[in-house]
Amino acid sequence: MPEGDAVRRTSDRLNRALAGQVLAGSDLRVPQLATTDLTGATVERTTTHGKHLLTRLTLPDRARLTLHTHLKMEGSWRVIAPGAGWPGPAHEARVVLSAQRAEAIGFRLGLVELLPTAEEESVVGHLGPDLLGAWTADDETTALARLTAAPGRVLGSTLLDQTVVAGLGTIWMSEVCFVQGAHPQAPVASVADPLRLLRRARLMLRSGLEHGQPLTTGDRRDPVWVYRRQRQPCLRCRTTIQAGPVGEAGRERTTYWCPRCQPAT
Repeated sequence: MPEGDAVRRTSDRLNRALAGQVLAGSDLRVPQLATTDLTGATVERTTTHGKHLLTRLTLPDRARLTLHTHLKMEGSWRVIAPGAGWPGPAHEARVVLSAQRAEAIGFRLGLVELLPTAEEESVVGHLGPDLLGAWTADDETTALARLTAAPGRVLGSTLLDQTVVAGLGTIWMSEVCFVQGAHPQAPVASVADPLRLLRRARLMLRSGLEHGQPLTTGDRRDPVWVYRRQRQPCLRCRTTIQAGPVGEAGRERTTYWCPRCQPAT
């Protein structure tokens, strides 16, 4: 599943293509919106909260709507020139937004819904602070309180919980736990400085946004410390990297760690 930095890059791409444009056509290929026509709407911009995309539109009658989409595991937004061949099979397209200078196609989107812009909080208000958002002092206080609210909860599972902080997935969770020296399968209470962990996570996401990929080591030949490096030697101490599950029952994800750099106790 794309993580917060990849979703933000998607919104940037949609903004370059559509922001300020009047839609010449639309096709919403989900049952509940099958008869909806957004032709004539002006695209204000696409913004994000964590992994959620919010494309704000102003209709000809001045009503404001938000197209809420989520990539889930397999979704993507592709931008092409009008009339160009689609970079994916038509039966996988869920949303088509056409304007004079570009066409945006959402393939395999896991979520598509349309709601009044004034009601955006109904779909993202339950989420934790966005690590790539403004990140005010209040955001930091809220995120820290949510992270430490259940000290006995597994750290990796807590960091993946989007109601704690929004934007982290398995890549950044694994990497920030390594840099923090924290075992992802240990309880939250084992983290000596949870605020520092949150700040590191934010810096990592911003770095990923800047570089277009995870680059936590600073070396493009070996860009990550532990993610998907199971059975390989740790770049720091040469101990063999291990892998194992974290997450809630039925929604487990794989995480990675160095048993020497990240002792369980």
